[in-house]
Order: sequence, then C-alpha cells, then structure tokens
Amino acid sequence: MDTRAFKRSLHHSERYNRRGFGLGEEVAGSLEQAYQSDLIASLRSNGYELRRGRLTVRLAEAFGFCWGVERAVAMAYETRRHYPSERIWITNEIIHNPSVNDHLREMDVQFIQVDAGEKDFSGVAPGDVVILPAFGATVQEMQLLNERGCHIVDTTCPWVSKVWNTVEKHKKHDFTSIIHGKVKHEETLATSSFAGIYLVVLDMAEAQLVCDYILNGVEGRQDSNERKAAREAFMDRFAKACSPGFDPDIDLMRVGVANQTTMLKSETEEIGRLFERTMLKRYGPAELGEHFLAFNTICDATQERQDAMFALVDEPLDLMVVIGGYNSSNTTHLQEIAVSRGIRSFHIDTPERIGPDNCIEHMPLGGQIETEMPFLPEGEIRVGITSGASTPDRVVEDIIQRLIRLTGE
Repeated sequence: MDTRAFKRSLHHSERYNRRGFGLGEEVAGSLEQAYQSDLIASLRSNGYELRRGRLTVRLAEAFGFCWGVERAVAMAYETRRHYPSERIWITNEIIHNPSVNDHLREMDVQFIQVDAGEKDFSGVAPGDVVILPAFGATVQEMQLLNERGCHIVDTTCPWVSKVWNTVEKHKKHDFTSIIHGKVKHEETLATSSFAGIYLVVLDMAEAQLVCDYILNGVEGRQDSNERKAAREAFMDRFAKACSPGFDPDIDLMRVGVANQTTMLKSETEEIGRLFERTMLKRYGPAELGEHFLAFNTICDATQERQDAMFALVDEPLDLMVVIGGYNSSNTTHLQEIAVSRGIRSFHIDTPERIGPDNCIEHMPLGGQIETEMPFLPEGEIRVGITSGASTPDRVVEDIIQRLIRLTGE
C-alpha cells in the first residue's frame, strides 16, 4: 500500500489526534505525583551523587524518562480526561515500564490482548478510543482501527516517525531497507510495515553475514549445488527477518540502513559503515550512490543515555543497577555496556525485586530471572545507577531508598 498517502489521509481525519487535547495543566498534578521524585531532583542538582553511611550512589548524568516517553504518557492521561466515559484501549504497552502501564490499568484503560503472537482486536468497537504507544503501531493496525471507526490517539515518538520516513524514502527509490533491530520488537514491526523490501539484522554478526553474501553470494560458485546451498543457508537464517518474497540475489543490490531507535548507537554506526564499505568494494566509488543510502536515525535520548553510561562505568564502582522493563530494548543496551566493562551488574524492573533480606531478583543479559543473595557486600560500597528511557524517577527513588535501608542495617 501507499503508506505515505494513507498517513496523509489519516492525519486529516477528525477521528485522529497526535497533538493531545490541551489538558496538560489538568493532568500535571497526577503525573507529578505518580512519576516525579524530590530525591532524584536533589541528586541532579548535587553532582548526581548521594552518600548515606557506607553507601555511595552514583547516578548516570542522563537517565530515565525521555521527552518522547513523557509526551506519550501525558497524552494517555489527557485522553482519559478528554474521554471520561468512553472505552479506551492501547494497542500495546504505552511504554516498556510495568508501573506506568499499571497506572493506566487503574484508570480503566484496556490493553489489546495477544493470542498466539497475534493481537486480538475483536473486542474493539466503532467509536472506541485507541491509543497508539510511543514506539508506534503497524500501518495495518492503523488501517484496521481507522476502517472500524475508532478514535485514534497517536503518541508515536517523533524519532520513531523519522525512521518510518527513512524507510519510505528507501522504498520510493527502490532500495532495500536494512533495519538494525530486534525482529519481534514492536517498534521494528511497525517500521518494517512502512518499508517496501526489508531485512532485519540484530547485530554486527548478522550484518557481516549479509555483507559476505553481497560480496560473494552465489557468484564464483561453479557448482549449481553450491550456489543453491549458499542461497538456502542465507534464507534459512533470515526467513523470519525479511519481507515476503525476499530475493537476496536481487534485493541486496541496493540497500539503505535504518534502525530501531533504541539499539546501541555505536553498533548501528558500525553496521552502517560496514554496509558502506561493502557496497564500495562491490560496486566502486563511482557507483556507490546508486547502491547505498544512509540517514541518521539514532534517537538523541538513546544516544545521551548510552554516552552517560559509558562515562559512569569509567568510574570506580562495586556494582551497577540498571532499571527498566525486561522487554525494554534501550535498557538492555545500557546493561550491555556495564557487562562489557566486567562490572557486577543487575537489571531489575521494579523496586520490589530488591528484598529486605539482601537478595535481588534480576535478569542477566540474555538470560532468565534469577535470585542472588547476598546482593550487597559488606563494608564501603559504591553503586552506579541508571535507568532506561521508560523508567520514572519515582521508581529510581524507591530503589535507592531500598539500598539505603539495606546498607543501614
């Protein structure tokens, strides 16, 4: 479908809203009470450090709620105020933070259920209000809701919309979109729905496989069985990460790079350079522009939080606590930074993960939730703390208070 034309049509609909309802002052008190923290504000103004007895807490200098998340949450609160009696749905979590989503449930906002990996929109009726989350929704979902006669409140982060515009440019000029992201992540699903031909790569290892195929492919293989095997191996690896009918021998001749906005900035940049070098080697400098496109689609907030994390892990720390939803991509990448430096690190989603008996439930990178006890060592201890872009300051404060109580015993 012509996604640009559809978006233009949707944006002119009286049942579509992406600017809020002008109720910022009315919901400001509720937002402040639920999410802001005097303690965190004090730490920000005092060098991002707190000392209590044997405990020293060092906060990253950029962490927590970003502008796009604040905007999305505020719009959700405004929506409930503007539609006090209508049924309100969200196509997914508004952001990847359990406390924020629980607050919305308390406001009688319903969440679209997922059955066997598919969203079930059967309960959504004409006239219902549906909120699109900060990381967006697929164009197919928007089309379904529009045709059903729903009121759509679109909180999609402008940085995500920027990526959609990028892949639409790829599509317009017949370039395949190479999307650095996680195949099943909601944002990547949305982005790929706006693309034409696309291929999702998770990391540098997968990007290298694609580039190796671009350089070698089936060319130079005299044996037809070898050519067939090379193609089949590639498609087996990326079968669930590409557009329908993807043909690597044709669709990798002209590529453009985009990304899920919450991926690790340095890796996205490295992947972009890898594809540029590959196309340069394959087609030469005179033809590079015909075979490679690159746009900067890295989110400023993601970049700031990652840069602040790199600065924090350069300090002497005994351990690191990374706070955010377990399904939060940007939080996971903050954890990766700590792990890469060999720092004892714990990713938790809520304050309740830290128990009064000095135990912690946490999710190791790439693993499952496990419990460690004792969590804090004896003696002087220096703890680094950061949080993902979907984590409220109030949650960070509650975790710091638990650390203070543990070390004060």
